[in-house]
Amino acid sequence: MRNNIYTLLLLFLFTSVNAQEYSKLISDANKLYETKDYKMSTDLYSKAFKIESNNPSHLYNGACASSLAGNTKKAFKWLNLSIEKGWTNLRHLNSDTDLQNLHSKKEWGKTIEKLEKKLALIEANFDKPLQAELLTIYDEDQKYRKQIHETLKKFSDDSKEMQDLWKMTLHNDSINLLKVKKILDEKGWVGKDKVGAQANSVFFLVIQHSDLETQKKYLPMMREAVTKGNASASSLALLIDRIEIREGRKQIYGSQIGTKPNTKTQYVLPLIDPDNVDKRRSEVGLGSISDYVKNWNLIWDVEKYKSELPELEKLER
Repeated sequence: MRNNIYTLLLLFLFTSVNAQEYSKLISDANKLYETKDYKMSTDLYSKAFKIESNNPSHLYNGACASSLAGNTKKAFKWLNLSIEKGWTNLRHLNSDTDLQNLHSKKEWGKTIEKLEKKLALIEANFDKPLQAELLTIYDEDQKYRKQIHETLKKFSDDSKEMQDLWKMTLHNDSINLLKVKKILDEKGWVGKDKVGAQANSVFFLVIQHSDLETQKKYLPMMREAVTKGNASASSLALLIDRIEIREGRKQIYGSQIGTKPNTKTQYVLPLIDPDNVDKRRSEVGLGSISDYVKNWNLIWDVEKYKSELPELEKLER
């Protein structure tokens, strides 16, 4: 029995170490992609996929990096594997400029056909008109936000260009919210089994950009949708955090980031029980907070955070 326990312990430790290495490789590959070092990014994706190759989004991103690096053979390999593992976003696949290097290859048509056949089976019982409506709202929701990211590279946050862009974004959000509220009130939180994953995500995207009262109104509906498999637990966690912060309480999952008024530096908004935040995040399908805050070039140091928490709470009063 002791030998069995020892073997299981070694297996657990090996799996844990591999998972950490995989996560780091994917994170580093993403950073290299952002800096346009596509060849090195591809190399790191390749190392990661030798450990594990089950995440369709990671495989797709690897295919994008490989395509941009000029390695079309590897790009097609990972792209097809991503489809086998669950990638279904045909609209994005067709419009993604990262994959333009593949369009002239004969394998491209075969890859598109493969995904179309898979979608035909998946979408046999879809509400096509509703799916189309939601996907249009998705495009509208993301249109100005993509422009915000690019505009911030050229202009400051308080510039006229950014202020005008935010006005357009908020106006667009209000129109999208009216459409989504009508669907939710009439049909409920329609699941991805009826409209597909991307269309289904529109409900959360639009509600999270809405006012506090609207978020509170639809929170119970989203909770129920999660229990039925019609909404993502990780998305629900983000909405809960947003509501908690807006109502003056501490967040639960550490998803909300603030900016210090004097230094303009980012920080994790007040968080309950920081020691166990990764446990809570894992329970809803979120990655570690240390990886998450890297998006703002932050380093997660739980002891330092706890010591600074009283001052951070004062910033929110």
